[in-house]
Amino acid sequence: MGVLAVDNRRVSFGLYRVLAYVTGVFLIGLTFIAMPAKYLVGETSMFALAPAPQGLERWFGPESPLMLFIAMPHGYIYMLYVLVVLWVALDRRWGAGRTLGVVLAGTIPILGFVVEHRVVKSERAKEERAASAKGGSQEPAPTP
Repeated sequence: MGVLAVDNRRVSFGLYRVLAYVTGVFLIGLTFIAMPAKYLVGETSMFALAPAPQGLERWFGPESPLMLFIAMPHGYIYMLYVLVVLWVALDRRWGAGRTLGVVLAGTIPILGFVVEHRVVKSERAKEERAASAKGGSQEPAPTP
């Protein structure tokens, strides 16, 4: 039986990337679907800007099930996202400012996608620089 070697840095970074997208999608759903359905649409909603569509009244207002399907999972996913960002930050030795910036990017719709793209670009560039520095300084093995 072989031993499976796992690179924790790659696992944590891959998990960060997945959670950045999932958190971003749920945040967009929360911001543009669930919250307006709860607070802006329906006669019983707090601000009642528009009536609920005929036959769909149960989806709007303070008891909107969209909060259960979007807001609750978003909260748990965001907590997991924060933990994974901390894991990545410790593995990659990020400063406190960068770590906090990446964590807070998950609270602003669309910004999480932009920050994830920039983080991936930055980390890949660091890895390429490290690989070229490592490869350039090694001497080739003598051939028999």
